[in-house]
Amino acid sequence: MQHKNFEDWLVSSPFGGSNQAYVEEIYEQYLEDPTSVDASWCTIFDTLPKMQVVEQPHSQVRDYFRKLARENVLESVTVIDPEASAKQVRLLQWINAHRFRGYLEAKLDPLGYYRWKTSQVPELDYRHHGFTDADLNETVTIGKYVYGKETMKFSDLADALKQTYLGTIGLEFMHVQDMEQRNWLQAKIESTLNKPLFSHEEKVNLLTELTAADGLERYLGAKFPGAKRFSLEGSDAFIPMMKEIIRHAGRQGMKDVVMGMAHRGRLNMLVNVLGKKPAELFDEFAGKHADDNRTGDVKYHQGFSSDFDVDGERVHLTLAFNPSHLEIVSPVVIGSVRARQERIRDTEHNKVLAVTVHGDSAVAGQGVVQETLNMSNARGYKVGGTIRIVINNQIGFTTSNPNDTRSTEFCTDIAKMIQAPIIHVNGDDPEAVAFAARMAVEYRALFKRDIFIDLISYRRHGHNEADEPLATQPTMYSIIKKHPTPRKVYADRLVAEGVLNQDQATEIMNNYRDALDNGDRVVPEWREMDMAAVDWLQYLHYDWTAPYESKFPLDRFQTLAKRVCEYPESLRPHSRVEKIYNDRKEMYDGKKLLDWGMAETMAYATLLDEGTHVRLSGEDAGRGTFFHRHAVVHNQNDGTGYVPLAHLHANQGRFEVWDSVLSEEAVLAFEYGYATTDPKTLTIWEAQFGDFANGAQIVIDQFISSGEQKWGRMCGLVMLLPHGYEGQGPEHSSARVERYLQLCAQQNMQVCVPSTPAQVYHMLRRQAIRKMRRPLVAISPKSLLRHPLAVSSLAELVDGEFQTVIGEIDSNIKAKKVKRVVMCSGKVYYDLLEQRRQNEQTDVAIVRIEQLYPFPYEDMKKVLEPYAHVKDFVWCQEEPLNQGTWYCSKHNFEASIPEKAKLTYAGRPASASPAVGYTSLHTQQQKQLVADALTI
Repeated sequence: MQHKNFEDWLVSSPFGGSNQAYVEEIYEQYLEDPTSVDASWCTIFDTLPKMQVVEQPHSQVRDYFRKLARENVLESVTVIDPEASAKQVRLLQWINAHRFRGYLEAKLDPLGYYRWKTSQVPELDYRHHGFTDADLNETVTIGKYVYGKETMKFSDLADALKQTYLGTIGLEFMHVQDMEQRNWLQAKIESTLNKPLFSHEEKVNLLTELTAADGLERYLGAKFPGAKRFSLEGSDAFIPMMKEIIRHAGRQGMKDVVMGMAHRGRLNMLVNVLGKKPAELFDEFAGKHADDNRTGDVKYHQGFSSDFDVDGERVHLTLAFNPSHLEIVSPVVIGSVRARQERIRDTEHNKVLAVTVHGDSAVAGQGVVQETLNMSNARGYKVGGTIRIVINNQIGFTTSNPNDTRSTEFCTDIAKMIQAPIIHVNGDDPEAVAFAARMAVEYRALFKRDIFIDLISYRRHGHNEADEPLATQPTMYSIIKKHPTPRKVYADRLVAEGVLNQDQATEIMNNYRDALDNGDRVVPEWREMDMAAVDWLQYLHYDWTAPYESKFPLDRFQTLAKRVCEYPESLRPHSRVEKIYNDRKEMYDGKKLLDWGMAETMAYATLLDEGTHVRLSGEDAGRGTFFHRHAVVHNQNDGTGYVPLAHLHANQGRFEVWDSVLSEEAVLAFEYGYATTDPKTLTIWEAQFGDFANGAQIVIDQFISSGEQKWGRMCGLVMLLPHGYEGQGPEHSSARVERYLQLCAQQNMQVCVPSTPAQVYHMLRRQAIRKMRRPLVAISPKSLLRHPLAVSSLAELVDGEFQTVIGEIDSNIKAKKVKRVVMCSGKVYYDLLEQRRQNEQTDVAIVRIEQLYPFPYEDMKKVLEPYAHVKDFVWCQEEPLNQGTWYCSKHNFEASIPEKAKLTYAGRPASASPAVGYTSLHTQQQKQLVADALTI
């Protein structure tokens, strides 16, 4: 596109030469949509006379401008005075330098130590752009989008930029590519001149909340000296920040705020934000605990829920329980928020807010942060943005130099991977902190995107109160020892402003201490929760023996079976998928037995029909890693997907299946958070291969296996872990069942190994129908998905139930003639069965244990009753001796067999690796273990 007046101006302007291509691109944007370019450019381009626009190929225009720049020959009269234009451009460059890099020179460090800053920014000085002190009295044109004015005195502009971008807030936002978001952020910060206005009452309230944060830490330090509490001191402004976020979120229409944070400042958060009784906290310090048969956890890992009053309306608050792995709670919070949003059909993400709190070293150092950020706008995991707060004490854990903890200038640079704006704020300025809180809430509410608040502060004590930080940070801590507390800094400021006097400030301190002495709640906004609205009440006090009814009407089953095989006529599936669906039609017609994929699908269909929701996620979960599920049928014409399970009928439960991001840790943590929030949804995570769960071991160890015992958090999450030795090498064979069995105790979870389609059908239905909510680890198959023997009849699904143990089913095996009983689980059963048939053996019975934990002693007793005369029992497994079930469950097998019987092992020898990598060796080992099991 060519504009004659623009050509004239460009040649005579300072943008000739190497700058012309850049300016030409901006000008073309301006001609198409003036609002799409920065306001400073609009100021320049608006001065050009409006001429007729002639369409022309971009390449010709580009070449023409290059020729103009090279020859520097005027072809017509210039429109603008070149000298004035150059000065205007330099002015705009100076303004933009503040927007781009002002945060690097902002007064962000309360200590003035600047140990985190490694660069200086000369372009923030007007002299760098060719201006002198003589220009200070001039009136300059800055554009109506800058501070809401067209013109401004140069000296006033200098003061405004300094106050806006070089004060106690440093806004880092020019990496945000979306123009609307960037303009909003710019307008928000520039319209206030970095002096957010707070009323007299709001200032006093900020001081009161700052005093509470300071007062609790002092009280605990005096009452329990030397006890670990991971003090907030130095970052006290975090408390008024959190309360301001909650208040402002409530005024934005939020009804639920879910928060996650590590241990630093958690006790303060519990008492001064959520309303936990100080007396209860003091009891915990004294070593008292509830008599509830739980193992419990340390006080700075505890969660809490309460209601918070905002202008007469209630906002429900939840602080998630958290182990010592600092950042792992972040995806748990996001999963919980997603569940809450879906429960109330908050499709626009306007009612439930996620707030996660990070440490400066942890946010940059722990990979789960990146994984969680990567999920932030993915379809199956988005929650409409999260407010992410970094309590930046400039030390992190115990290190003494940021160069040892990260490779970036700021710990928050990771936010740029998702173009999240970052508000850096000085922790000694509670008004700036409160403004940052409000800005973050408004941004998240408007744009539904993540935003970071970097609360730059310090840590008054060591990592814990027993540490001596001077040993490793002598310079910083010599400054800290002399530095007044944030409460004193702000109190002195308010006294100087005449907001209150020193006696009134002291009275606020005394009142808070009196409240702590009283032991009752110190949060005036606290309101008692309505327990009738708690979903989990109906699931309390159930155990494994709780009765349940899983049978499903045959006619209804057949109707649903037909519907799960239907898709629109206009949809053209892949030929292999079409065959799978055609086979399924023959299954519901009774022409074929049901395979694994059909049985699993029918488990979901029957649950959905009864109103239960189903959520399934994992890498390739829609298709199924082994091409068996195909819950999503993809149209070969246009790539669109169709989900038959979501189209059963109008009143069905909600069905979701999501191909996850390439993550195990964050995704499993997300699903755990979802499952602990919504007991009415069958929540399933599927590993692509069972051993991939290794990458999520923190989630398994610290949440799934122990969450109920530590925190009383029930969870019905299902983990599908494909397992089986098919010669695919060490990393694609074993789901590491031994790890789960080692974690089993106190009836904490279930470990099942279903061997038939009917078993997986009943296992999944039992998990949803039974009132008890505990995790299910399902060691699921790979080759059995299409094994000709791994099929089930319609009657086995409709009339059966989950069998914890399956006895011998071959009518040719007579119990009285049996000399050996082989016990096993999973795929190896079919290897044993086929080899026994080839051997024409009738003196060996095979028993399948389908539930390894809780071990089914009574069911085993019944199945083994016919073999009371047998003295030779074998446990057969595919895994090496030191892995699999043998070591963890041997005592259970021995307790189940007749008193004088002998139990031996048949399987692979002990190995450091889960499986061999050579196919020939795998085959040899497999044949040998089967032979060992069957040879008497």
